[in-house]
Amino acid sequence: MKQVRPKKNLGQHFLTDLSIAKRIADTVDACPDLPVLEVGPGMGVLTQYLAEKPRPLKVVEIDSESVEYLVSHFGWEVDGDSSLHSPLSSHPAPRIIEGDFLRMDLRTLFDDGQFVLTGNYPYDISSQIFFKMIDNRDLIPCCTGMIQREVALRIASQPGNKQYGILSVMIQAWYDVEYLFTVEPNVFNPPPKVQSAVIRMTRNKVQHLGCDEQLFRRVVKTVFNQRRKMLRVSLRQLLPADSLSSLPSPLSSFLTKRPEQLSIAQFVELTNLVESVLCADTKI
Repeated sequence: MKQVRPKKNLGQHFLTDLSIAKRIADTVDACPDLPVLEVGPGMGVLTQYLAEKPRPLKVVEIDSESVEYLVSHFGWEVDGDSSLHSPLSSHPAPRIIEGDFLRMDLRTLFDDGQFVLTGNYPYDISSQIFFKMIDNRDLIPCCTGMIQREVALRIASQPGNKQYGILSVMIQAWYDVEYLFTVEPNVFNPPPKVQSAVIRMTRNKVQHLGCDEQLFRRVVKTVFNQRRKMLRVSLRQLLPADSLSSLPSPLSSFLTKRPEQLSIAQFVELTNLVESVLCADTKI
């Protein structure tokens, strides 16, 4: 059986170290008794260890060559219908879903039930995967896996750190983040030009942020897109030009700060203040 050819356009870097694959698989044990969904199984190096765990397992693979390899090499079955009408089957083998994870309705995967998300994620779309996780946080109480180390540091970073940014705030608003371990490039084919890292994100107890969540995301993205500017500059993209000179004192106290100085609670407060100014402006 020939090996799958890594494809640059899919960001494929196949893990070759079996001991690391097993360590990654074991990260899902923090959320026991839930089905597992693996994104991007490639040639099944991680999948074979996930399959040993006594829980339903499904894998999503966009690369048809990888799907063919998994079927031929392991004998795993492809789901012809991604709606998966019998998701909790006792079938011991993983089920393969051929398709694009970013385009899937995740509620169809396990009959609207919760699951653990894991994988050796393609580095160029890892942020998109995690934003989809946030949008489906009621379904995903735990997410683990391997990503570019730089991105992992951003996700785990705290206020005041230069890596602290949009991903830090948006993910930590809903999840507790653990940076688990670093992975060197020489255990991949082909080796990436960067280090990798394995992280785990576990759903916290927050059910509502206490602000308009769409506006929260907009505020966070807006100010971090000008992260070197004080908020009095970046907020001009959100607030009427003449409002910045007559802001209420709670909001004016934020104006000399930069976004990396704000905690998640302060971003919630800032979002509510911005909303109050916008609402006041529409009433004039």
